[in-house]
Amino acid sequence: MATSNGPRHSKTGKPIDVNKLDRVVAQARQASDERAAGYRDQALKLYPWVCGRCARTFTRENLRELTVHHKDMNHDNNPSDGSNWELLCIYCHDNEHQKYEEHLASLGGGRGKTQKDSANQTTFNPFEGLADLLKKDT
Repeated sequence: MATSNGPRHSKTGKPIDVNKLDRVVAQARQASDERAAGYRDQALKLYPWVCGRCARTFTRENLRELTVHHKDMNHDNNPSDGSNWELLCIYCHDNEHQKYEEHLASLGGGRGKTQKDSANQTTFNPFEGLADLLKKDT
């Protein structure tokens, strides 16, 4: 009986159909890209091409650096009046999401570390004992 060396489900131990997983991920990415293209086009028609945080202005040449930020962080909440959107440059957009992640982590219930994540953390420290090794060489 041949054994599979491929990935296995973490709870059941059953082999994972990698081809099916690849198809599902590709479909999800395509749906996300299509959804984003729709609301991005709408937002670019509704609002001036200016970052809502740093006030940097954009032209057709650098418009790819202007993103649509969802104020409530729900990318599925796309009212046609644009009330959940604001245009942000890529830098300010990244900063907004970082602030949100830090806020969630401070509450202890966000996408930050959970008890389960802590249990799976490695304890390996590649620099352990480095100070002692350096002392020996001097």
